[in-house]
Amino acid sequence: MRKKLSFLFSIALAASCTIAQAQTRKGMDAYFIDVEGGQSTLIVSPSGQSLLVDTGWPGARDADRIMGVAKQAGVTQIDYLVLTHYHVDHTGGVVELASRIPIRNFVDHGPTSDKLVNVPEYYAAYLTVRGKGQHILAKPGDMIPIQGINVRVVSAAAETITDPLAGAGAPNPSCADFQPKDETKDPMVGGENKNSVGMVISLGTFRMVDFGDLTWNKEHDLACPNNLVGPVDFYLVSHHGKETSSLPMLVHALHPRAAVMNNGANKGAELPTFETLKTSPGFEDLWQLHYAVDAKDRNSAEKFIANLAVGGTKDSGVPDEGIPNFIKMTAMPDGSFTLTNSRNGFRKEYGPHN
Repeated sequence: MRKKLSFLFSIALAASCTIAQAQTRKGMDAYFIDVEGGQSTLIVSPSGQSLLVDTGWPGARDADRIMGVAKQAGVTQIDYLVLTHYHVDHTGGVVELASRIPIRNFVDHGPTSDKLVNVPEYYAAYLTVRGKGQHILAKPGDMIPIQGINVRVVSAAAETITDPLAGAGAPNPSCADFQPKDETKDPMVGGENKNSVGMVISLGTFRMVDFGDLTWNKEHDLACPNNLVGPVDFYLVSHHGKETSSLPMLVHALHPRAAVMNNGANKGAELPTFETLKTSPGFEDLWQLHYAVDAKDRNSAEKFIANLAVGGTKDSGVPDEGIPNFIKMTAMPDGSFTLTNSRNGFRKEYGPHN
């Protein structure tokens, strides 16, 4: 009986600690998890509710990494899981993760017609776990109802918003220089990527964007002829930093102060994206989840890079990594935010809006 009471007390204590943490949290925390060339971002609202964007690659490795960060963040369930699209580096880990932590709501762009690179296989696997929770079909303009922050969908299923968000809508003079890409040549570009669920996430005056792997031509629809999104503070670099995304007309119109690139050692982080960010008005810092081998001296200073290992393949970008590191952001309602590199403890504060 004494053991049972001790066990119940431990559960109650853990629950009270989690509640206290949620009650004292004033900002929004975002953890950019190293899934080595894929995506997984855990966001914790001031309310304590959690939003996970994508689940990385299949197998135990990325599920282990997500669960490790979730534990550190005090997250015991995923309130909302957004799958931006169904490529393996974004959706592959969903079945393994769902076996380890409750997922309450599943958000996606709906059915896929992409027949390439095992998309039907991973989509079918995802449906087996989606049925255990509530399903939300993402549509441009809709809100994801997480408590404490605003999450607005701006792209999904190859469609984008057509009306500007509040404070947006200014003409974009750089659109005259737009050159479309032939996105039919590369099935990886012209397939699921264009369906990506893109979001604007805000807390007070702080704003960040995550467009998944949204493609160059679809990004154009958010930026031209008018900037439909408006300025933001933080940019999660689209498509791992590949040159088929991060349209300069969009990035420059966003005016982000800082960005995180979820690249791998040998995946993404392509030179045109570095140039786009470098020339963006008001841009201060690029933080990278990995040192990028091909980028060489274009990489950010070491203190801004979470993982320094090299190796792996061009397709997966997965090297023989030791202890994985992440980048954490804490954002406040006044527009200020802080980024921290878990590898070295380097921390930088970005001030509030004037």
